[in-house]
Amino acid sequence: MALTSLAMPLLRLLPAERAHELTIRALKAGLAPGRTPSDDPALRTRLWGLDFPNPIGLAAGFDKNAEVPDAMLRWGVGFTEIGTVTPRPQLGNPQPRLFRLVEDQAVINRLGFNNEGLGVVTARLTKRARTGIVGANLGKNRDAADATADYCRGVATLAPLVDYLVINISSPNTPGLRDLQRRSEMGALIHAAVEARDAIRLDDPPPILLKIAPDLTQQEIDDIAGVALGSKIDGIIVSNTTVARPASLRSANAPEPGGLSGKPLFEPSTAVLAEIYRRTQGRIPLVGVGGVSSGADAYAKIRAGASLVQLYSALIYQGPALIGRIKRDLAACLKRDGFRHVAEAVGSGADRIRSGVDRQGA
Repeated sequence: MALTSLAMPLLRLLPAERAHELTIRALKAGLAPGRTPSDDPALRTRLWGLDFPNPIGLAAGFDKNAEVPDAMLRWGVGFTEIGTVTPRPQLGNPQPRLFRLVEDQAVINRLGFNNEGLGVVTARLTKRARTGIVGANLGKNRDAADATADYCRGVATLAPLVDYLVINISSPNTPGLRDLQRRSEMGALIHAAVEARDAIRLDDPPPILLKIAPDLTQQEIDDIAGVALGSKIDGIIVSNTTVARPASLRSANAPEPGGLSGKPLFEPSTAVLAEIYRRTQGRIPLVGVGGVSSGADAYAKIRAGASLVQLYSALIYQGPALIGRIKRDLAACLKRDGFRHVAEAVGSGADRIRSGVDRQGA
């Protein structure tokens, strides 16, 4: 951990994408703890037949090509999500395409689903021992004539190799992708993806989750909730990055096109999370992601309706030691408020977020 703390300032001197590449290389070379301490029992949760040692996960985007899922699990996350993976390899958008907003503790990316494709990712996942919970985030190729076929191919290929699957229809960096959040397109896509998974006839088929944007109208939120309740979707991840640019941003990189993540995304994504929780009456498990950088933030997501929480951007600024701090502080929040287990707190503050009362969840 000390070595990692020393490396963080040096990595921040490099262009953001280069720093990320070196981080992945270091993790592949063994820069991860051999064992992680046991988590507080209050953080354990069971969802979709899976036992999560804690509800804090690594969001998609960090380990796009399934190079280091086990290394990240050893850092103490309760689960990790690889991808986004497309059927064919994809270069993504021209560089530079990843920007730090240091003053705002935020990141802008317009990567464009750059990844090595299903073939390479499948080979890596096939070789790993199935220890720890690993999900796969699926996308379509930029030039795909049939988006549904791309998603179904990803589902059919990776369903036997991962613990859950995510249909990503909310990245702002693939033209037309967010159009799949329209009611008719979304319903048909979910139906096709579920059929593709069920056709494999696995003993324990992985749950399928839908990842949505934070930039939604009330009608779009109603449509997503309605489709989710009327379909066989197993969960919803709220949310992807935002195309909005809050007036509070101070960094010179703020005008860069792409999706904004990090601290400025916390409040809007949490508001959408609470709204989806209310609209689905807590009947569909939710994963809260967007701007989580502390135990209080994770607790706020849980109280807004999230059964699980993901983070990524905050690790760029605080390093992997953040994971342990979040878990300790989250356990303290639960104990303070009389919750014996994290599941008891899910949605306990969702009604208050509508009026902005429960901004910190504490």
